[in-house]
Amino acid sequence: MSDTVPADNKILIAVATYNERENLPRLSEAILSVVPYADLLVIDDNSPDGTGQWAEEYARSDSRVKVIVRSGKLGLGSAVLEAMDRAVAGQYDFLVNLDADFSHPPEKIPDLLREAERSGADVVIGSRYIAGGKIVGWPCRRQWMSRWMNRYARFTLGLKTRDNSGAFRCYRVGILRELRHGQILSNGYSFFEEVLFRIRRLGGTFREIPITFTERARGQSKINGKEALTALLLLPLLPFTGRGKNKP
Repeated sequence: MSDTVPADNKILIAVATYNERENLPRLSEAILSVVPYADLLVIDDNSPDGTGQWAEEYARSDSRVKVIVRSGKLGLGSAVLEAMDRAVAGQYDFLVNLDADFSHPPEKIPDLLREAERSGADVVIGSRYIAGGKIVGWPCRRQWMSRWMNRYARFTLGLKTRDNSGAFRCYRVGILRELRHGQILSNGYSFFEEVLFRIRRLGGTFREIPITFTERARGQSKINGKEALTALLLLPLLPFTGRGKNKP
Protein backbone atom coordinates (compact mmCIF):
# COMPACT_ATOMS: atom_id res chain seq x y z
CA MET A 1 0.00 0.00 0.00
CA SER A 2 1.31 3.45 -0.88
CA ASP A 3 2.56 5.87 1.80
CA THR A 4 0.74 8.73 0.10
CA VAL A 5 -2.93 9.46 -0.34
CA PRO A 6 -3.90 8.92 -4.00
CA ALA A 7 -4.93 12.12 -5.76
CA ASP A 8 -8.28 10.63 -6.77
CA ASN A 9 -9.44 10.23 -3.15
CA LYS A 10 -12.16 12.70 -2.19
CA ILE A 11 -11.41 14.28 1.17
CA LEU A 12 -13.64 16.44 3.37
CA ILE A 13 -12.21 18.42 6.29
CA ALA A 14 -14.86 19.39 8.88
CA VAL A 15 -14.66 22.14 11.50
CA ALA A 16 -17.52 22.81 13.92
CA THR A 17 -17.59 26.41 15.14
CA TYR A 18 -19.21 28.57 17.77
CA ASN A 19 -17.72 32.02 18.31
CA GLU A 20 -14.46 31.23 16.51
CA ARG A 21 -14.23 34.41 14.40
CA GLU A 22 -10.74 35.06 15.77
CA ASN A 23 -9.46 31.63 14.74
CA LEU A 24 -11.35 30.48 11.66
CA PRO A 25 -9.76 32.75 9.01
CA ARG A 26 -6.23 31.63 9.91
CA LEU A 27 -7.28 28.03 10.38
CA SER A 28 -9.03 27.86 7.00
CA GLU A 29 -5.93 29.15 5.25
CA ALA A 30 -3.73 26.71 7.18
CA ILE A 31 -5.93 23.72 6.33
CA LEU A 32 -6.22 24.51 2.64
CA SER A 33 -2.49 25.16 2.35
CA VAL A 34 -1.59 21.65 3.58
CA VAL A 35 -4.45 19.78 1.85
CA PRO A 36 -5.27 21.97 -1.18
CA TYR A 37 -6.98 18.99 -2.86
CA ALA A 38 -9.58 18.71 -0.05
CA ASP A 39 -12.92 20.40 0.58
CA LEU A 40 -13.47 22.31 3.81
CA LEU A 41 -16.84 22.14 5.59
CA VAL A 42 -17.60 24.71 8.30
CA ILE A 43 -20.60 23.91 10.51
CA ASP A 44 -21.47 26.97 12.56
CA ASP A 45 -24.08 27.12 15.31
CA ASN A 46 -25.22 30.66 14.50
CA SER A 47 -22.29 32.25 16.32
CA PRO A 48 -23.08 35.69 17.78
CA ASP A 49 -19.58 36.87 16.84
CA GLY A 50 -20.23 36.45 13.11
CA THR A 51 -18.18 33.30 12.49
CA GLY A 52 -20.82 31.87 10.16
CA GLN A 53 -21.18 35.08 8.17
CA TRP A 54 -17.43 35.24 7.66
CA ALA A 55 -17.37 31.62 6.50
CA GLU A 56 -20.18 32.22 4.01
CA GLU A 57 -18.35 35.20 2.55
CA TYR A 58 -15.13 33.20 2.31
CA ALA A 59 -16.97 30.33 0.57
CA ARG A 60 -18.08 32.71 -2.18
CA SER A 61 -14.45 33.20 -3.15
CA ASP A 62 -13.32 29.55 -2.86
CA SER A 63 -15.35 26.67 -4.27
CA ARG A 64 -13.61 24.20 -1.95
CA VAL A 65 -15.30 25.76 1.09
CA LYS A 66 -18.80 24.64 2.12
CA VAL A 67 -20.75 26.22 4.98
CA ILE A 68 -23.71 25.18 7.10
CA VAL A 69 -25.06 27.83 9.48
CA ARG A 70 -27.49 26.17 11.85
CA SER A 71 -30.35 27.73 13.77
CA GLY A 72 -28.60 27.85 17.15
CA LYS A 73 -26.21 26.10 19.49
CA LEU A 74 -27.20 22.50 18.72
CA GLY A 75 -24.12 20.77 20.11
CA LEU A 76 -20.79 19.46 18.95
CA GLY A 77 -21.94 15.88 18.50
CA SER A 78 -24.77 16.83 16.16
CA ALA A 79 -22.38 19.01 14.15
CA VAL A 80 -19.99 16.11 13.62
CA LEU A 81 -22.90 13.83 12.67
CA GLU A 82 -23.95 16.42 10.11
CA ALA A 83 -20.42 16.39 8.71
CA MET A 84 -20.56 12.59 8.53
CA ASP A 85 -23.85 12.79 6.62
CA ARG A 86 -22.32 15.28 4.17
CA ALA A 87 -19.31 13.04 3.67
CA VAL A 88 -21.53 10.05 2.90
CA ALA A 89 -23.90 12.00 0.65
CA GLY A 90 -20.99 13.59 -1.19
CA GLN A 91 -19.33 10.21 -1.77
CA TYR A 92 -16.09 11.28 -0.11
CA ASP A 93 -13.46 8.69 0.73
CA PHE A 94 -12.18 10.27 3.96
CA LEU A 95 -13.57 12.70 6.53
CA VAL A 96 -11.13 14.56 8.78
CA ASN A 97 -12.48 16.37 11.84
CA LEU A 98 -10.58 18.89 13.94
CA ASP A 99 -11.28 21.65 16.44
CA ALA A 100 -11.45 25.27 15.33
CA ASP A 101 -9.06 26.73 17.91
CA PHE A 102 -5.65 25.47 16.66
CA SER A 103 -5.42 22.93 19.49
CA HIS A 104 -5.11 20.35 16.72
CA PRO A 105 -2.20 21.06 14.36
CA PRO A 106 -3.54 21.33 10.79
CA GLU A 107 -0.12 20.38 9.42
CA LYS A 108 -0.73 16.85 10.77
CA ILE A 109 -3.78 16.30 8.53
CA PRO A 110 -1.67 14.75 5.73
CA ASP A 111 -0.16 12.37 8.29
CA LEU A 112 -3.64 11.20 9.34
CA LEU A 113 -4.57 10.62 5.72
CA ARG A 114 -1.33 8.79 4.93
CA GLU A 115 -1.80 6.50 7.92
CA ALA A 116 -5.38 5.75 6.90
CA GLU A 117 -4.22 4.86 3.40
CA ARG A 118 -1.18 2.89 4.58
CA SER A 119 -2.93 0.86 7.28
CA GLY A 120 -6.43 0.58 5.84
CA ALA A 121 -7.83 1.61 9.24
CA ASP A 122 -11.39 2.88 9.49
CA VAL A 123 -10.42 5.55 12.03
CA VAL A 124 -7.04 7.22 12.56
CA ILE A 125 -6.80 9.30 15.74
CA GLY A 126 -4.43 12.19 16.35
CA SER A 127 -3.38 11.05 19.80
CA ARG A 128 -2.03 12.92 22.81
CA TYR A 129 -1.50 9.71 24.76
CA ILE A 130 0.79 7.50 22.72
CA ALA A 131 4.57 7.75 22.46
CA GLY A 132 5.47 11.07 20.86
CA GLY A 133 2.18 12.74 21.73
CA LYS A 134 1.91 15.53 24.28
CA ILE A 135 -0.17 18.40 25.63
CA VAL A 136 1.03 21.99 25.85
CA GLY A 137 -0.66 24.62 27.99
CA TRP A 138 -2.89 22.53 30.25
CA PRO A 139 -2.48 22.57 34.04
CA CYS A 140 -1.61 19.25 35.66
CA ARG A 141 -5.13 18.85 37.08
CA ARG A 142 -6.74 19.08 33.66
CA GLN A 143 -4.25 16.65 32.16
CA TRP A 144 -4.87 14.18 34.99
CA MET A 145 -8.65 14.43 34.51
CA SER A 146 -8.36 13.88 30.76
CA ARG A 147 -6.13 10.83 31.17
CA TRP A 148 -8.44 9.41 33.82
CA MET A 149 -11.50 9.87 31.59
CA ASN A 150 -9.71 8.11 28.73
CA ARG A 151 -8.86 5.16 30.97
CA TYR A 152 -12.48 5.13 32.13
CA ALA A 153 -13.68 5.02 28.51
CA ARG A 154 -11.32 2.15 27.69
CA PHE A 155 -12.57 0.19 30.67
CA THR A 156 -16.31 0.82 30.23
CA LEU A 157 -16.41 0.56 26.42
CA GLY A 158 -13.73 -2.02 25.75
CA LEU A 159 -11.68 0.37 23.62
CA LYS A 160 -8.00 -0.29 22.95
CA THR A 161 -7.11 3.17 21.65
CA ARG A 162 -5.40 5.55 24.07
CA ASP A 163 -6.97 8.88 23.10
CA ASN A 164 -10.71 8.31 22.89
CA SER A 165 -11.91 11.81 23.75
CA GLY A 166 -9.89 13.72 21.17
CA ALA A 167 -11.74 15.15 18.16
CA PHE A 168 -8.80 15.14 15.72
CA ARG A 169 -9.58 12.12 13.56
CA CYS A 170 -9.68 10.76 10.05
CA TYR A 171 -12.68 8.52 9.30
CA ARG A 172 -12.96 6.21 6.32
CA VAL A 173 -16.37 7.17 4.94
CA GLY A 174 -17.22 3.55 4.12
CA ILE A 175 -17.59 2.76 7.85
CA LEU A 176 -19.66 5.90 8.41
CA ARG A 177 -22.28 4.56 6.00
CA GLU A 178 -22.92 1.76 8.51
CA LEU A 179 -23.50 3.97 11.57
CA ARG A 180 -27.05 4.17 12.86
CA HIS A 181 -27.32 7.79 13.96
CA GLY A 182 -30.49 7.11 15.92
CA GLN A 183 -28.50 4.93 18.31
CA ILE A 184 -26.02 7.67 19.22
CA LEU A 185 -27.00 9.10 22.58
CA SER A 186 -24.24 11.66 23.12
CA ASN A 187 -24.22 15.22 21.87
CA GLY A 188 -21.36 16.76 23.84
CA TYR A 189 -17.78 15.65 24.31
CA SER A 190 -18.74 12.06 25.21
CA PHE A 191 -19.82 11.83 21.56
CA PHE A 192 -16.24 11.06 20.54
CA GLU A 193 -15.95 8.06 22.84
CA GLU A 194 -19.36 6.81 21.76
CA VAL A 195 -18.56 7.00 18.04
CA LEU A 196 -15.46 4.86 18.58
CA PHE A 197 -17.55 2.38 20.54
CA ARG A 198 -20.20 2.20 17.78
CA ILE A 199 -17.57 1.77 15.08
CA ARG A 200 -15.84 -0.95 17.10
CA ARG A 201 -19.17 -2.80 17.29
CA LEU A 202 -19.35 -2.62 13.51
CA GLY A 203 -15.96 -4.34 13.27
CA GLY A 204 -14.08 -1.13 12.51
CA THR A 205 -10.31 -0.86 12.87
CA PHE A 206 -8.29 1.88 14.52
CA ARG A 207 -4.85 3.47 14.44
CA GLU A 208 -3.28 6.35 16.35
CA ILE A 209 -0.53 8.78 15.41
CA PRO A 210 1.12 11.16 17.88
CA ILE A 211 0.25 14.85 17.92
CA THR A 212 1.04 17.84 20.10
CA PHE A 213 -2.19 19.27 21.48
CA THR A 214 -1.88 22.98 22.31
CA GLU A 215 -4.34 24.88 24.47
CA ARG A 216 -6.17 27.58 22.54
CA ALA A 217 -4.55 31.01 22.39
CA ARG A 218 -7.68 32.92 21.29
CA GLY A 219 -11.32 32.63 22.31
CA GLN A 220 -12.89 30.61 25.11
CA SER A 221 -13.10 26.87 25.69
CA LYS A 222 -16.61 25.40 25.32
CA ILE A 223 -16.16 22.38 27.62
CA ASN A 224 -17.63 22.52 31.12
CA GLY A 225 -18.21 20.40 34.21
CA LYS A 226 -21.68 19.38 33.11
CA GLU A 227 -20.25 17.82 29.93
CA ALA A 228 -17.76 15.78 31.98
CA LEU A 229 -20.46 14.58 34.40
CA THR A 230 -22.74 13.59 31.52
CA ALA A 231 -19.92 11.53 30.00
CA LEU A 232 -19.18 9.89 33.35
CA LEU A 233 -22.79 8.74 33.70
CA LEU A 234 -23.48 7.85 30.07
CA LEU A 235 -20.45 5.79 29.05
CA PRO A 236 -21.20 2.73 31.26
CA LEU A 237 -24.69 2.52 29.75
CA LEU A 238 -23.59 2.34 26.12
CA PRO A 239 -22.72 -1.40 26.06
CA PHE A 240 -26.36 -2.11 26.94
CA THR A 241 -27.82 -0.08 24.07
CA GLY A 242 -28.89 -1.32 20.63
CA ARG A 243 -26.77 -3.09 18.10
CA GLY A 244 -27.02 -3.20 14.34
CA LYS A 245 -25.43 -2.23 11.06
CA ASN A 246 -28.36 -0.46 9.46
CA LYS A 247 -27.59 2.70 7.59
CA PRO A 248 -28.79 6.03 9.04
